[in-house]
Amino acid sequence: MLEKIKELYRKYEEIIAYLIVGVLTTIVSWAAKFLANAVFFDNTMYPTALENFILSAINWTAGVIFAYFTNRKFVFKSQEPMLKEAPKFVLSRVSTLILDILVMQLLSVGLGMNLLLATFIDAVLVMIGNYVFSKLFVFNNK
Repeated sequence: MLEKIKELYRKYEEIIAYLIVGVLTTIVSWAAKFLANAVFFDNTMYPTALENFILSAINWTAGVIFAYFTNRKFVFKSQEPMLKEAPKFVLSRVSTLILDILVMQLLSVGLGMNLLLATFIDAVLVMIGNYVFSKLFVFNNK
């Protein structure tokens, strides 16, 4: 049984590491988002479009900084020069920032969904997009 678990881990090591790093990145970015919400917007659960945009930008910035270093080291084990790789990572994350802003605007402003629920749904969609971009365009080791 233990050998089977080890075999599965080796087979899916990158995806497992990505999910762990993704959860940690989500915690870091959400902490930044909700701290900013508490500090700047009196902890609203129904932010305006402008407040939503600002919170998404803070969420994204904290997440990108944390995710680049952790994905580079623990998920994709990259040896590429950071000056070559980091700009591709940031550009790939800009596309999911746009997705993040659109989804949050649609769910929380357009549909009036609670900020917590909208943030959770948004995080799942963004995490999938981030993995695809990281795997195909940033850490592809070509």
